[in-house]
Amino acid sequence: MTSAPAESAVHPTDEARDFATDLGSFVTASPSSFHAVREAARRLEAAGFTALDETEQWDAEAVRGNRFVLRDGSLIAWSAPAEASEGTAFRIVGSHTDSPALKVKPDPQLAAETIAQVGVEVYGGALLNSWLDRELRLAGRLVLRGGREVLVATGPLLRVPQLAVHLDRGVNADGLTLNPQKHMQPILGLGEVDVLGLLAERAGVRRSEILGTDVVTADAQAPGFFGAREEFLASGRLDNLSSVHAEVEALVRLAGGAGAGAATAAGPGAETGSGAADGERPIALMVANDHEEVGSASRSGAAGPFLEDVLVRVHAALGGDEASRRRALAGSMVLSADAGHAAHPNYPERHDPVNRPRLGAGPILKINANQRYATDAVGTAALTEACERAGVPLQAFVSNNAMPCGSTIGPITATRLGMTTIDVGITLLSMHSAREMCAVADSLHLSRACEEFLRG
Repeated sequence: MTSAPAESAVHPTDEARDFATDLGSFVTASPSSFHAVREAARRLEAAGFTALDETEQWDAEAVRGNRFVLRDGSLIAWSAPAEASEGTAFRIVGSHTDSPALKVKPDPQLAAETIAQVGVEVYGGALLNSWLDRELRLAGRLVLRGGREVLVATGPLLRVPQLAVHLDRGVNADGLTLNPQKHMQPILGLGEVDVLGLLAERAGVRRSEILGTDVVTADAQAPGFFGAREEFLASGRLDNLSSVHAEVEALVRLAGGAGAGAATAAGPGAETGSGAADGERPIALMVANDHEEVGSASRSGAAGPFLEDVLVRVHAALGGDEASRRRALAGSMVLSADAGHAAHPNYPERHDPVNRPRLGAGPILKINANQRYATDAVGTAALTEACERAGVPLQAFVSNNAMPCGSTIGPITATRLGMTTIDVGITLLSMHSAREMCAVADSLHLSRACEEFLRG
């Protein structure tokens, strides 16, 4: 493993720059988890994937080939070879669609000093000061009478203005203290503004039709390159749309080369999947779960039944029973992709003195002795070989012992399904800020690693 940026990171290749540009387009089209899975579905459909309905019966013909299914702000897509059977193992890449934000309250009407505001609560572990003094969008879903759902997304609409230094003379010396209830309510306009009426207008529906909302704020500034050689990308929601985008594009490339009805050979030098018969490629599957930032405990989160539901149904449609399913899952493997911390140049003491992940040095293999990440030696070997085949650098991430790390969908998925699970991601600075940053080269590296992992 390496920890130094390669020349391709210092001077990003045209391919890496194009891929990072496309990542920016994906983020712009995905201001909420619901938009993210719709954008992913749009890309999958353009690549020949077909949507399945969870309420319908699935048979072998339905689940073979290139398919996807949506549940709220989550998506599962897979590419199954024509000869897939109950003995075929799965290779799975996972990520999450949500990001820290300010979420609109059920009754969002708020006002003070003749200024209309929007009542919000903090979603996830947001870096609150980063949401100040920037223009924000509103985005999410509206649920109408009869259960119909529509997506809504505005342009720049809101702002949380910081108190001027003249009225808080000690702020720079004593630090900024923000009360989420008092200080984080965005301003919307002068005089009275009907928040739900405004959302209804933007969505093209009548206000009286709206019975429920799942709407969050998102940074309105477009993603952009910066740096001496434009080697960095700044964007909102890189945690974790960088992983969702990488996995969608990896699955599309893989399915294009060995999709429905194609030959089973995965390509020169590719190995067969663990648990699969000789010459048989595994079912390549991606899952993008919602609600990771708030614990994953929902019907569409990693702690919920979505992935298990789909795996059970796909396996049953291929003729399997519970015993054969457990054998297939025992031979399967999961790669959980979620962004991680790069060593910060202004806070070097916050990182492990030896394991210091760098921007531009490739994906990070996340390891934690207390299983906050699910990586073990078996997974380490599998991902290392996948990166070697892909020609992608790989570096290790271990937290400073005095700085407990976060967690991912990896340990949750491993616990629910019993599969060998590996945690990986690209390095970021400003994680959980309204606007994060990464190295341009790393997003393509992650996608290439995911593609080789999916091959088995």
